[in-house]
Amino acid sequence: MTAAGNPRTLHGAPEHCALPDTPLAHARTGLDACVHCGFCLQACPTYVVLEDENDSPRGRLLLMRSLLEGAVSPDDESVRGHLDRCLGCRACETVCPSGVPYGHLLEATRATLTKRHPLPIGARVMLAIFAGPRLMRVAMALGRVARALRIGAFARFLPGRVSFALRMLESTRVPRAMRRGTYEPPAADGPTFALLEGCVMQGLYAATNDATARTLTVNGYRAIPAPGQRCCGALHAHAGDDDAARRLARRNIEAFERSGADYIVSNAAGCGAMMKEYGQLLADDPGWAERARALAARVRDVSELLAAQGPVPGGPLDLRVTYDAPCHLIHAQRISAPPLKVLAAIPGLTLVPLTDAEYCCGAAGIYNLLEPATSDAVLEPKLANIAATGASLVATGNPGCLMQIGAGLRRAGSDARTVHPVDLLDASYARKFALPTSR
Repeated sequence: MTAAGNPRTLHGAPEHCALPDTPLAHARTGLDACVHCGFCLQACPTYVVLEDENDSPRGRLLLMRSLLEGAVSPDDESVRGHLDRCLGCRACETVCPSGVPYGHLLEATRATLTKRHPLPIGARVMLAIFAGPRLMRVAMALGRVARALRIGAFARFLPGRVSFALRMLESTRVPRAMRRGTYEPPAADGPTFALLEGCVMQGLYAATNDATARTLTVNGYRAIPAPGQRCCGALHAHAGDDDAARRLARRNIEAFERSGADYIVSNAAGCGAMMKEYGQLLADDPGWAERARALAARVRDVSELLAAQGPVPGGPLDLRVTYDAPCHLIHAQRISAPPLKVLAAIPGLTLVPLTDAEYCCGAAGIYNLLEPATSDAVLEPKLANIAATGASLVATGNPGCLMQIGAGLRRAGSDARTVHPVDLLDASYARKFALPTSR
């Protein structure tokens, strides 16, 4: 049958589509999977706090369909507002019986709308910084200087999001309970890995990157460098800047192909989820599609590799810890048990269950800067649940979550602090290998 006689285009979009040849039109087949059962409603953080059907996955899917059918206009600010308020946490995908690829539909919708209505200037500046390695290095260097000068101490005197941003920066400090000794991991002769250094991870959590390499080495993996890597592109894809996301993906594919590593390791849930979806991101690019799929198949979260090897038990840490599951680890990557296995390898650590650990904290990339009121509303029950655990440390495997929850705890006057699970395991290994401590 010819294209003219086919009611659908090659991408599955109806020929009468109101937004032809757009990312949303190309993703139409995924939209058709929704049967509007409503299982997603109570899994959606924005629906729970806002109680508006239009701010639920089911409601947003209906808005997406209405955009394609021309029932609502892409110029309608209220429509864009409901779509903008989505965190993109993908909790709805975990409970959806029909397998609706909501995250991809949301990104396709935002990419479609962004071409007609550019992002706010602040968001564009932020994305430009992450896309440019020189700008990113400068921004992260300034952040480290501000952290060293303890500028965050003035947060309580400043208004709103400025105050919260300073508390986010302050939360990147290593918690006092985590001041650990140095150690030399045993020689490893197992599979090789190249670490995705990440933008914020390398810029503000470099110690966690070092801990990632050490803990993997203890468990038999061998580190090899991957020079030339860039931002993973997750922030750009989530915001609708799919062109930038694809450019960054190609650069990373080249860099990690050159490394020859058996595995590409991420210690940031959002970055790992993005790289695992490079195959879909570049599916329509004949020169890159197969390379993207091949690379994506080698991507692992650090907890996956550690759990595959045990992990090796460490030395004792007398700490009370609760674990918060990053959305893009538990929902996008469907990884739930490995981080708990990492924490279980630490003798003496008391792990306290966290109520609704699978719910979003409200960070969602740059969402907390663009939609601060909704972000705060989503964060508040998370902080209450953390307080109920009595834990001194909240372990979570994503920089946005570390900073969002960390800032919220500081604003609430809590003594609890955030820490990456591999930092805890690394401190445990420092005890086990018993080298002199350093501060």
